[in-house]
Amino acid sequence: MIYRTNLKLLWLLLATIHFMSCQQKETNIQTTVYSPSKNISVDFSLLEDGSPYYVVKHKTTKVIDTSKIGFTLKNEAPLEKGFKIIGSTLVTEDENWEMPWGEQRSVRNHYNEVTIQLQEEQAPNRLLTLYFRAYNDGVAYRYEFPEQKNLNEVIILDENSQFNLTGDHKTWWIPGDWDIYEHLYTESNFTEIDALAKRGHKALAQTSIPENAVNTPVTMRTADGLHLSFHEANLTDYSGMTLKIDKNKLMMTSELVGSDRSGYKVKRELPFKTPWRTIQISNDAAGLIESNLIVNLNEPNKLGDTSWFTPMKYVGIWWEMHLDKSSWDLKSGKHGATTENTKAHIDFAAENNIGGVLVEGWNTGWEHWIGFEDREGVFDFVTPYPDYNLQEVAQYAKDKNVQIIMHHETSAAPRTYDKRMDTAYALMNKLDIRSVKTGYVGKIIPKGEYHHGQWMVNHYRRALETAAKYNVAINAHEPIKPTGIRRTYPNAISREGLRGQEFNAWAPDGGNPPDHLPTVAFTRMLAGPIDFTPGVFNIKLKPYKPDNQINTTLAHQLGLYVVIYSPIQMACDLLEHYNEQPAFQFIKDVGVDWEQTKVLNGEVGDFVTIARQERKTGNWFVGAITDENQRDIKLNFDFLEPEKEYEAKIYKDGSNAHWNDNPTSIDIETKVINSTSKETIMLAPGGGLAISLIPKK
Repeated sequence: MIYRTNLKLLWLLLATIHFMSCQQKETNIQTTVYSPSKNISVDFSLLEDGSPYYVVKHKTTKVIDTSKIGFTLKNEAPLEKGFKIIGSTLVTEDENWEMPWGEQRSVRNHYNEVTIQLQEEQAPNRLLTLYFRAYNDGVAYRYEFPEQKNLNEVIILDENSQFNLTGDHKTWWIPGDWDIYEHLYTESNFTEIDALAKRGHKALAQTSIPENAVNTPVTMRTADGLHLSFHEANLTDYSGMTLKIDKNKLMMTSELVGSDRSGYKVKRELPFKTPWRTIQISNDAAGLIESNLIVNLNEPNKLGDTSWFTPMKYVGIWWEMHLDKSSWDLKSGKHGATTENTKAHIDFAAENNIGGVLVEGWNTGWEHWIGFEDREGVFDFVTPYPDYNLQEVAQYAKDKNVQIIMHHETSAAPRTYDKRMDTAYALMNKLDIRSVKTGYVGKIIPKGEYHHGQWMVNHYRRALETAAKYNVAINAHEPIKPTGIRRTYPNAISREGLRGQEFNAWAPDGGNPPDHLPTVAFTRMLAGPIDFTPGVFNIKLKPYKPDNQINTTLAHQLGLYVVIYSPIQMACDLLEHYNEQPAFQFIKDVGVDWEQTKVLNGEVGDFVTIARQERKTGNWFVGAITDENQRDIKLNFDFLEPEKEYEAKIYKDGSNAHWNDNPTSIDIETKVINSTSKETIMLAPGGGLAISLIPKK
């Protein structure tokens, strides 16, 4: 339900107008919009020179102090001061919408929004509209360049959105890399952020860190324990935003990803709206994960019925390449994507309640896919190697009720993919293949474009829209970050956009440390689903990688199926490592599509415990993971349905388990649990926990 009013009625809708000193200009009106709970507020006003600014409060405490907003434009004067307010409108919305798949079925979208129309007092009297929304879980604002005389197009050189912090907060960050998000998170005070020190990482296929900035989401904890996360929502036809760090002023300022080809950040015709600039706010870390701010700021589903895609677990021909057991290319003599190997994976999936099989390296071109400047035209996305019969494999999978997951590596040559995606998706549709994993490894061709700039943002969207015409869903790797667009395009099922499992197989820095995923849960996962590919049981990677390993326990790997959300979840290890392994039962049982989610406890970078209820079955699953520190976690099962008993199968670290010294030690026990039950369970260093809770009949 939506309500509209003017500013004179704001007090009726939890927003107020405060007139400042009568000695100031009439345009100096402070507008305050409150969240429905009244715990969060945004103040907006103009400085004496007509510069717009905002302030964010949590209860009576300032979270963001006076922060200016505006633009530097090409061939135009900066759009940043000399404004007057010429109109205002308030909207209150309270609706529920349903995720076709997600962390929960029903999402409440409840906010108060004030729209403020600005105009320059002096010629050329340009117009700018601002939208401020206040939710119970945070705030957001965006700009609109409305239709107006004498301005048909803008070329943005810089967006100058400030975030003026009120303290030297504890911060979890990755550098503002224009080409990749696959960095380890650093925990430091805000004033200790040094993104430039992260330049030139040897394990990254592409990287570009132009200045001391961070990528989003970036999460912080204040001295008072308030948790904040800064990000953006509805990134459409615009450049991705990093946040430039000013340590002295405790200030972050938006720094859009640029283009060396065009020399600008964004080029748009009027009218248009920018992405939302978002701040999630929570009293505790758990509340950040439970926030729906990012998806709520996106438009409703544009695709309609998407029942052609089914959330699923999958196995695949992938991990064996990272172990160097096989290869993507045929010339190597150890080609992995053969008809025979794929059929073996299909058989395994069919026998073990696993819905899909990913096949990488099935198509010609892998001999020339990376390390060359002339990569355009290398892949055509339809021609299989001679030892892989695509039609035969697709039919074999269909007969066994298993989905083939297509793979399209573009080798960062998106112009080739643009030309051929219709043909590629049409082939998938013909074979009833409903999802594809895309990849963009390497420096973007044409030279001068970056993975996170406007040019590539538009390419990623074009792929989504084109795929939807053929009933194809996309799991993008080397992607643009998720900004909630899955609400509008539900075929954006998952994506990478973080340092994934594969780094454990070959990274020269020793792989992902135990605190990596307890950090990711409160940072990258706030943006959207993650295709992390958990499920390694051969923790020491023997005999393939004697110098590398997974830096977690086996129970930690199981807990990831609940902690890290994605509607597609891989059991990534070699199939033989699951044989006669009792712990594999959890992977067979665990759901991927959820009715509801409860974050039971957690602290950023330390540990987290999440419970999720599966749609249709009513089964519950609990997952917990910890960093390198051993800890006892207390579980209260009051989220279960009262007066109902559940058979609980508990997969926990053995008494002497340790991520390095004894990673595969695991205890499995079965007991009856109900809503009054309480348990205290030890998590080993780098350890975890997984519980299946099946209602007793």
